Amino acid sequence: MEVGLMVSFRIDRRSGIPTYVQLVLQTKQALRLGELRQGDRLPTAKDVVSALAINPNTVLKAYRELERDGLVEARPGAGTFVIGTLAKPGMAEQSALRAELARWVRHGRDAGLDRADLEALVAAELNVQYDTDTKGST
Repeated sequence: MEVGLMVSFRIDRRSGIPTYVQLVLQTKQALRLGELRQGDRLPTAKDVVSALAINPNTVLKAYRELERDGLVEARPGAGTFVIGTLAKPGMAEQSALRAELARWVRHGRDAGLDRADLEALVAAELNVQYDTDTKGST
């Protein structure tokens, strides 16, 4: 489901991840990438339900969690609006990095790797780069 050009909700029913969690994670990703900004309105629960064929309570649960996290605010009669952000200053200058990442993903696909393979590679490298607990200990 496209919401303007800001956020696209997709549900993977085979992932084992609850639907409301998928909505929360995708909204947080859009906030982190600057695709959603303060003042933007999230789609109504009715719009999400209609586009994704999910229960309205699922959408409301996701929005409540985002509200508890201080990222959105429900305004009766007006909708749910973004009031917080997860974007860091350097994320605005991400186009070169995204282009490089797109080339890397295409290279991996061309080599026969699937999404799970690429996700495993990225996760492993992130662990190497960010796991300070294991660096220097042997």
